[in-house]
This record gives sequence, structure tokens and C-alpha cells, in this order.
Amino acid sequence: MTAIVLHDYWRSSAAYRVRIALGLKGLLWESRSVDLVAGEQRSASHKELSPLGLVPVLEIDGLCLTQSLAIIDYLDARFPNPALVSPNPAVRAQTLARALTVAADIHPINNLSVTDYLRAELGAGQEQVLRWMHHWMHRGFAALERDAPAAGLFGGDRADLADVCLVPQMYNARRWQVELVDYPRLLRIDADLRKIPAFAAAAPEAVKAPDQG
Repeated sequence: MTAIVLHDYWRSSAAYRVRIALGLKGLLWESRSVDLVAGEQRSASHKELSPLGLVPVLEIDGLCLTQSLAIIDYLDARFPNPALVSPNPAVRAQTLARALTVAADIHPINNLSVTDYLRAELGAGQEQVLRWMHHWMHRGFAALERDAPAAGLFGGDRADLADVCLVPQMYNARRWQVELVDYPRLLRIDADLRKIPAFAAAAPEAVKAPDQG
């Protein structure tokens, strides 16, 4: 079996996506924590792995991969069962669009580096930061809710990449007190996904060490 090392942080939603994908594919990996709160992502040693100073980073097959969707794409090609993106071009495009609604339109402008900048450089208070985060989450969730199936997962009867991206973002929303009542389909999908062992095992509360805050 290929040795796999995941550099992650328990509360990082991007790393959470990769943990889910690794679990769905039945892979074993070694976790190496990068404490984002302590600033370890900015260390010279971590920037050797990730020039942007981000997590996750996946070491596999002699490679050092960054960016969660690129990592998952590699895993999907390298370990094709179960597939997280369909080979059908139309279905593939729909799945990628949903996944990117989270990974490109919601998450990047709500992550730690952005909110730290809002506070430190623009003088935003906590209430303003929360309004910022809520605005972008609601915008993305509203689009996903309109596109969500009335029954089943985004991937139908099996989780796909959109499902893998949804659950960590729903975790973030709850963490930052986003009201989710207007998204009943997303709530149903999220609840069903969190019952799947790979999703449950990847959850922040499942991987958090006792001394992590």
C-alpha cells in the first residue's frame, strides 16, 4: 500500500474534504497536524510543502500535492473506486459546479487568513466579520439549495465530490452561527451524509486531539 501523509488541521474544512475522500476510498494515511491558530502554516518548513502556507498538503507517490480539489482529483484518478466525479461529461460538469460553489465561492472568502485580514488591516469588529461570513455562506447555500435533489444525495445514491464539499461547509456554518432553516434539502443531505462512516470519521470532533482548542 502506498504511504500517504496528510498535513492538516482538525478544523480546516479544506482538509476535512480530503479526509472524507481518503475515507470513502478506504485508504490509510498518517496525519501530521499543522496548527493554524498557532501560525505553523507560515513556518519555512511548511512553506516548503505549500508555498501559499495552506492546508491540506498530501504526500503520496513521491508527490507533494496542494489544494483540496486537486488532491481529491488525484485520488479519484489513482484510486477510482468509488468514483467521486462521473466520467459522463454533463454529470461531471454539474458535480464540479456544485463543488466549486463551496470551494471557490464560499470557503475562500470565509477562511482564517481572510477574516484575520478583515480584523487586522481593515479594523472590522467581530460583528462585521460575522456579517461578512454569513453573507457569502447564504449566497452559496441558496444556490445549492435550488440545485439540490428532492431525494437522495447530490451524487444520487452515493456521495460525490459535491457531497464531500458540502458537509465541511455546513460544519463551518454551524460553527459561525449561520441560520440554516431556509435550506431544508441541504440539511437533509448533510444529515444523511454524516451517518456514513467515512464522513463521521473525518469530522473535526472525531479527529480533534484532547489538547486542541
